[in-house]
Order: sequence, then C-alpha cells, then structure tokens
Amino acid sequence: MNSVIEDEYYAVGGNRHSAAADWSLASGLLAFGADQNVAIWSPLNNDSSRGISALLSGHTSKITTIKFISSKSGGSDELIVTGSADGEILLWQHGKTCWTHADKAAAHQGSVNTIAVLENSNMFVTGGADAKVKLWKVQDGTLETLSTLELKPKFMPLALALGPFQATSIDSAFLVVGGTRNEIQVYSIESLSSTPKYKLCATLTGHEAWVRSLALTAAPDGEFLLASAAQDKYVRLWRFQPGLAAAAATKVAPPVDPKHNSTINDALTAKVQSVSAADSKYSITFEALLLGHEDWVYSAAWSPNESNQRLLTASADGSLSIWESDPGSGIWVSVSRLGEISGQKGATTATGSSGGFWTGLWSPDGLMVTSLGRTGSWRLWQYNTDSQFWTQKHGISGHISSVNGICWSPDGGYLLSTSSDQTTRLHAEWKRGVKRTWHEFARPQIHGYDLNCIASTTPHQFSSGADEKLLRVFNEPKDIASMLHKLCQIGLPPNDEILPDTAAIPVLGLSNKTMDDAKDMEDGDAAEELDPGLANDGLGTSLPHLEEPPHEDLLSRHTLWPEHEKLYGHGYEISEAATPVDGRVLATACKASSIDHAVIRLYDTETWNEIKPPLPAHSLTVTRLAFSEQPGEFLLSVGRDRQFAVFQNSASGDVKSWTRVAINAKAHSRMILDGTWLRNARRPTFATAGRDKVVRIWGGALKDGRLEFSCQISIARKVSVTAISAAASGDTNLLALGEDDGAISLHLVKCTDEIELVKSGDINKHLCPSKTVNRLAWRPNKESSCDRDQGHLAIASSDSSVRIWKVDWRSWAES
Repeated sequence: MNSVIEDEYYAVGGNRHSAAADWSLASGLLAFGADQNVAIWSPLNNDSSRGISALLSGHTSKITTIKFISSKSGGSDELIVTGSADGEILLWQHGKTCWTHADKAAAHQGSVNTIAVLENSNMFVTGGADAKVKLWKVQDGTLETLSTLELKPKFMPLALALGPFQATSIDSAFLVVGGTRNEIQVYSIESLSSTPKYKLCATLTGHEAWVRSLALTAAPDGEFLLASAAQDKYVRLWRFQPGLAAAAATKVAPPVDPKHNSTINDALTAKVQSVSAADSKYSITFEALLLGHEDWVYSAAWSPNESNQRLLTASADGSLSIWESDPGSGIWVSVSRLGEISGQKGATTATGSSGGFWTGLWSPDGLMVTSLGRTGSWRLWQYNTDSQFWTQKHGISGHISSVNGICWSPDGGYLLSTSSDQTTRLHAEWKRGVKRTWHEFARPQIHGYDLNCIASTTPHQFSSGADEKLLRVFNEPKDIASMLHKLCQIGLPPNDEILPDTAAIPVLGLSNKTMDDAKDMEDGDAAEELDPGLANDGLGTSLPHLEEPPHEDLLSRHTLWPEHEKLYGHGYEISEAATPVDGRVLATACKASSIDHAVIRLYDTETWNEIKPPLPAHSLTVTRLAFSEQPGEFLLSVGRDRQFAVFQNSASGDVKSWTRVAINAKAHSRMILDGTWLRNARRPTFATAGRDKVVRIWGGALKDGRLEFSCQISIARKVSVTAISAAASGDTNLLALGEDDGAISLHLVKCTDEIELVKSGDINKHLCPSKTVNRLAWRPNKESSCDRDQGHLAIASSDSSVRIWKVDWRSWAES
C-alpha cells in the first residue's frame, strides 16, 4: 500500500524552545521539534532543496529538547534523543527506510528542559522541571537510567553541558548546570559506568538573571571553553585548564562593547575554582564578557570548525551574533551580526519583527548558520569565502498551530492553508528543469484572529473566514503573480492590469491595504500610518526577479495580498466557506446554536452582494459545505445537528436561485464532520463522515418527481472520521478518509447505477499526522478533467503540519 504513496512535502514550524533543535556533525541532518513530532531536515542538500524529509511521531506532548548521539564509528550508528513537555524521552534510530523510535522512558515529573551528550560515548544527561538531573546510558537500543542528581538549592535546570576529564578512560566527567538561578553549578561525576557519584566542585557567579544556554568546546592544550548565555543580555566565557592554575588570580582582558569599542573597566580579577575527579583536575577561570545583545540571549553554540574558534549567539532582540577572539589582543568581538540589523523593528509582532530568535545552530563545516524565529520559520545563512559575506538563503517554514483549512487554486497551481496561528500561507511547486520541490511562496494574510476556513474563487483570488463575524476577500498582487509565473510556471491572468499593487498592514489594523490605498487613507484611517518595517524598501520589488523561493524576511514582510472586500451578515465566528468550480458564488456558514444563525449565506462573487434570503436547513453549526463537480448544480451541507441538506441551482444556471431538494435529519447517530461529492454520471452521489465512526455514501434517485437520497454503502472505522475528500477517474472514485487520531485510509468506490466499494487500504502510520486530520483536499487535475493515474492529496492536521502526498492510485487499483 505504501509503495503508491510518495510524501512530496511537509510544511511545519519549529517549537519555540531554544533546546528543541540539533544539527548533527556526523550526518548533516537537522532535527527539530514541530509540535509533538520530530522534523528531519537536510540543509546541506542544496541539490534537491527538499526541505523537511520526514516527520517522526511518537510523543504525546510538545517536544522541548533534542540531541543527536553519535558513536566513534560515525553517522551509521547515529541516534536521536528527544524530550517533551510531559516528561518523557524517546530514543530514535534509523532503520532500513525510515526513523523509528527504539525506546521510551518517563524521565521527569514535568517538562524535560535540556539534554547534554557526552562526546564519543553512549551517555547523556537530562534536566527537568522537577529540579533533577538524570544520567542515562544507551545500551543495545534501550534507555537505562544510571543515577539522579537533585539540585540544591532547588532550581529548574534550563541548560546542561557534559565534558570528559583527560584520563585515558571515560569513567569520569564534569557536569555544568545552569537554569532558574543566577549561578552556574559545576559537578564532577565519578564511576560513570557503575555507580555514578556527584560532587559539587564550583559555583560560577556573575550572571544577573536565569541562564538559558551552555555551550562547551575543546580548546588547544587540552583546555575547554564554556559559554553561558543568560536573560541578563550577556554571554560569559569560562576557561577550563588542566591541572592547577599557575597563580591564584589571573588578569584577563577587559570586555569591550563592540558597538562603541570602549573598555568597560580596566581589568577584572578572575577567581580560580576547580573541578576534579580521581587524579584529573580542571581549573576554572572567567575568560570574557560579551556585550552587544539588547535582549535575552536564548542560545549559544560553538563552531565545529576547529581551525577557527567562533561562538554563535541568538537573542530575543532578533539578531544572531558571531564572536571571535582578536589574535592580537585576545579580546572577544562580534565579527558578524545577522538578522534584525536595524534598531527600528516595526510596530506589529505579527510579521516576526519582534520576538527574536530562539536558537542558532552551526552546520558541520562551519560555513552555514540557521536560526529559528517566533514565526516558526528557519532562516539560513551561507558564508561566501570569496566575498567574506553571509548571504541569506531560503530555509523552511510552516504553521505553528493547528491547520484548520486548506484549498487548491481552481487550476491546481498552488495550495492555500489557514491556521490558528493567524496566518494564511501559499505553497507551490518550484520547477527548474526536471527538478520539482514544494515551498512556501507567499504569506497572503497575517491576521489578528485564528483562521478557520478558506476558499479559492479564482486562481488569483481567495476568501478566508476567522474567529470574527465577517469574511475577507483577497486579490493577488502583481509581484506575487510574476514570481509564481517565473519560478512555478503558474499562468498570469489574461489582463495583467487587473492585479493590484503590493500590500501592507497599517499599524493597529487588520486589513491588508495596497500601498497606494495606504498612502491615500483619510478621515479615521489617516491616523493609521504604515508600519515602517512593512514599507516597500526595495525588497518587495525584487520578488519577480528571485531565482529561488523567498526567504523568511521576504515572506513575512513583502508577500501580503491586498484585501478586496469584506463580507458581512453572520452573527458569530465563521466556520466554513466553499465555492463551485467556476467560482461564481461563495457559500459560507458560522458557528451556531440556533436555527437563526445556522443558515448558509451566499455571495455573488462578481458584485460581492449577498444573495438573499439565506438558505435554512440546520439548527447547529454547519461543519462542511461542498459543491458538486458540475459547476454550481448541487450544494451539500452537513452539520453538528447530525443531518445533511442538498440544495439545487435553478435550471437556468442563475447563481441567485437555490432550492433545497433533500434533507435527512438522522443521517448519522452523532454529528457529521465532513462531506464530499463523488463523480457519478448516472445520478448525484456524495459521502458523509461522522463522529459515529462511519462513512456513508448516498445515492440520489427521483421518486414521485422528488430527489431522494438513500444510503448505499457504509464504511465502518475504529475512530471518528473528521475529514473526507474524493478524486475521480472515469466512474471510479478514490475516497480519502482522515480520522481523529491522524490515521488516513484510501477507498476505491465504483459509481454507476450501483455503487460498489472495490478496495480499501490503510496508510502506514509513520506517514500520517500524529493528531486529528482537519481537512483533506485532492489537487484539481489540470491536464485532464476526466481521467488520471496519479493525484496529489493535501492534508491539514492539528499537529500544525501541511502534507502533500503523490498517490499512484491507478497502480494500487490494479494491484
């Protein structure tokens, strides 16, 4: 069954935890937490630009920390250890075809905050919200707890570092712990392999707030350098020297403010402390104080390139800094600053202009860095050795909350998705030669309400509904159309002049304005000046000239679509929207608990006037609206009141004339969550899916001049069916079902005078979402409106992911 499924695309944002990502030095893979899944990305694979290659499900809570474990034999024995907010840790190993979880253990009471690995060993430590640090060993694919350290005075560890002593064996190590105290504790651990014993040897003081990150690296002459990043906006460096220090006090170079190049004070006297185990000892001295960030410093990471000792820091001020020691003076200075260079970051946090970077990571060769921002997107910079500049490349992006709605453009050129993260995103296929990869190409809407549904009326227009009482209609701007035409070979409209200009969001506003409209605002709108961070600074005009998909800075600031209309009429939050193939009418519904509000409202998409009266049928929220394949002939509605209704357009094809022709008040025993039409040339046929774990296929027939629908087939499932979508080839329909636990199944249904279930099959769990499937949508077939051998299935889930599968369903049907 799975041989016919090719997972072409994953789009999901990263968790905003500074420890929830790691870049492997052995394999070059980057793993990060994406809700309760582990996303696998290969940033070094520039040839394919695939993006996320897999989403690993196994956790039942949000992932908070990730680390790779590599043995001396290299990447073939590589493992991943992940921790989550519910206190569990999972061990992952790579099998023949995919990653699987090898073992699971309950590690802490509360969140697992951090993991540190002892280099070239199978040991690691975890720190949890229960104020404990645990030492673990991986043995033959299983997790074994060796010992537990209770921190005193009690505090929550947020960062750990683990390093070996210089003895010939690795039976001893030192442990550095930072967290919800201003001090850093240094422990020695003896008898690692048998009965570990902890001893508090040193307490490093100096920070004035919680310590968020610790990074340890080997230095020449057997030394170690420790970087500690804290919420006091500073980074401190500590040197671990073998043996006793030559003197009780050491003069170190004074810290320098890199912005003003001024000395903070004349000199600092470093207190010498030590950590020892058996006959090995390290003397610890304060090395340097790094100033330059203007907000909390979330993470610190040392470059793996041993020829050049550099430190990467990520801060809530929206910047990455790369620090080096000056060869002459030994003073540590910021040699590169990436991200938000300007001090003016704009007035709206929706665009990612504030909130900063949660983590920064180095590539194995030290020539690339990546960072995770508040929007869940990964930015990627590559160092050019010739120009000696860092250049931003396209990274990966995705939603950071439940994806509630998806729809394809009418010509199948791109996919739109909406989410509770209050954004609408456009995903399209980047075509260059024979290569095809999916990417996010635009962020048409950045809103102030959670978005629930979306419907595409034309290839250059869509409407979305949110937790507000109105719908908003958006038109594609010229720059986006030109970019999609160049990179994705998506056609331009016949008359290019009808497309609007670039859009921007006014300060304190929710409506995307065209740049010209924003400048001409009068009366009450005059006070809403444009956010300076969103003004067209030249980057927006460069969109049609891009040679690759836009990176995060462009996506969040210069790919908005201007708002064309607002549609009023509903009394509560919008729940559903749908359009027929020709897009001449928009049907909408809102959340309701009474007959008065559970009506279906129709809008003429040429004039955007409401077609009155609204269509009554339900008494509770309408959960799904679906038009039949024949343009505007039938409209199906299903709802929480357990009934479906069918409306028919008048014979003249007037979009303003709709009549209810069928209703079934007891279609399911529990609420109906989705419905879709099936292709049947002989009679109207549709399917409904309900909370009662049953999918029913209904066939229509005329009786006494009236159209009546009766249940022809029932498909029983083990879990509630929450999403359903159908694709057709001839008289055969491929029905995709999504369930409450994330499972997806395919069913072949032959529709003639008799409706027959030909074949059913479940998709392997490792390809499916880990939470509820909210929506399924088959891509419209541009090449042929009748037959197909393959199809693209888009999947929206509560686990924050958007997935696109390529389904070779003809091969499956014939097997």
